[in-house]
Parts: sequence; C-alpha cells; structure tokens
Amino acid sequence: MGNLLKVLTREIENYPHFFLDFENAQPTDGEREVWNQVNSVLQDSENILSGLQAYKGAGQEIRDAIQNPSDHMLQERAWNSVCPLVIKLKKFYSFSLRLEEALKSLLECLTCPPCTPTQHLEKEQALAKQFAEILHFTLRFDELKMRIPAIQNDFSYYRRTISRNRINNMNLDIENEVNNEMANRMSLFYAEATPMLKTLSNATTNFVTENKTLPLENTTDCLSTMASVCKVMLETPEYSSRFSSEDTLLFCMRVMVGVIILYDHVHPNGAFNKSSKIDMKGCIKVLKDQPADNVEGLLNALKFTTKHLNDESTPKNIRTMLQ
Repeated sequence: MGNLLKVLTREIENYPHFFLDFENAQPTDGEREVWNQVNSVLQDSENILSGLQAYKGAGQEIRDAIQNPSDHMLQERAWNSVCPLVIKLKKFYSFSLRLEEALKSLLECLTCPPCTPTQHLEKEQALAKQFAEILHFTLRFDELKMRIPAIQNDFSYYRRTISRNRINNMNLDIENEVNNEMANRMSLFYAEATPMLKTLSNATTNFVTENKTLPLENTTDCLSTMASVCKVMLETPEYSSRFSSEDTLLFCMRVMVGVIILYDHVHPNGAFNKSSKIDMKGCIKVLKDQPADNVEGLLNALKFTTKHLNDESTPKNIRTMLQ
C-alpha cells in the first residue's frame, strides 16, 4: 500500500511531523495485547466481505411462493432457500458486534491520558493502522450492502413466514439460531442504509458517553487528526505518487470519510461547522478530484449518514459541494 509516508497532521507549522505507515506498522510490546485482540476480529473481515459479495438472494423462489400460495412445494422451496441466507445474515450482524468491541478497545488506547491523540497516533502506529482498517472494512461492507436489495427482501419474507405461525411440517429449527429477539435486532441493523457505519457511530458516541472523565477533545482530536493525515496523503502529489496501487488511494479515502462521519456524530457542533478541526471543504474537494465511480458511495455516505450536514451552521458552499 505504498511507501512509508511522512505527513503533517494538519497544515499548521507547529504541528508535529510523523510517519503514519498504513502498510508495515508492527505492534510494540505495549500495543500487542490490544493489537492481538483486534487482529482476531480483523482477520475475519475478508471472509465477511466475500460472503456479502457472493450473496445472491432468493428473489425468484420468494416470488414463486407468493404467486402460488397453495403450492406446498414452492412454499417449501422458498423457505429452504431463505433459511441459509438468514444464517449468513446473522453471521454478518454478529461480526458488527465484534467490530464494535474492537473499535472501543482502540479508542481507549488512542485517547487515554497523558499522551495527546497526536502522540498516540505517532507512537502507536500499529493500533492506528487497525483503526484505519476497521473504517476501511466498514465503508466497503456498506457500499456492497447498498447494492443488494435482496437482503431486506429475504429477511422480510423470513419474518413474515415465521409470524404466520409456521408452515406445516417444515423444519423450523432455524429459530434456535435466530430467535425473535435476534430477528428484531437484525431487522434494525439491515434497515440502515449503512449498517456498519451506524454501528461504529453509535459505538463512538457510547464510548464518549460512558467515559465521562475523558475529555471529549481526546476522542474528536484523534478523529480529526486521522482525517487530516488522510487528506494530506491524498492531495499532495509528493505523497500520493508513492502509492503502489489505486487500492491505497481508496483506502485513504474510505478512512478519511469514516473518521469524518464518526467526528460528526460525536462532536456537539459536528464536522461541518466553521469551528470544526476538519477542513471539510478540502476533504470534499479531494474526493471530487477522484474518478466518480470511486467516490460516489463515499460522497453519499457524507450526505446521508452524517448528523449535522443540514444544520443552519453548515456553510452553504459545503452543502452545495455535496449536492
């Protein structure tokens, strides 16, 4: 993913310079315990994405069953097609809970006193890299999910069928796997346009709420610093020319958008306010300078999953840029 990159946390002379290595950072002894815990989650992320990418849905079987309600064979075929898909959807949902815990562990490390968030990011590069990888996965998952309407259709059919008080003589062992409480939670999860991002936003907000003795700025400064690092990497030819592949550009863009959204949910004034420590105009410009196909999903994420974009305090030129 490119060479070791030296970047400014923000374009201010008295801010420290440091390397943020998204490729080769290795955990120090002090990082290793948390790094191992988070790594055990991240190592499953590619399988989750592969499973989501391969998701085909049971649209035809469901349509056949609905159009022929008295045909027992078609009802059974639809049910037997949907059940394995629901198990797969439960797996994705369960992974989101593991990801939430991993994010909280990283936030604890990257925001705790006495170090500043900038010092944490500089000294604990392996954890910063994992934080970036969680955001990268999250944006990729949600981009895929938005292209698969079959997910909600399949799950709706499953819930309707269960609530009709069971199709006679059909195997309903699946309720041992997905009981009513689990189905309710999964339904809320998949109803979100960007469910993984929503999970991380809630987790970050809860982290701030639960850690009342930790200054809010520790968390928001960690997020704004990450956004600035990514923006500088993307907009500075000296850095972006060192990227070995287009994947690194996409990685930086996703991470930048992810931390902006988290910042917007956690900071009382949001990311778009003039007082924000994130240069939103610069970040949006960086995205718009990329090929449209690469950034459409990311721009939509800024439009539809942020909290403060439509506030009166958001400058009109920022809103115009995202229209």
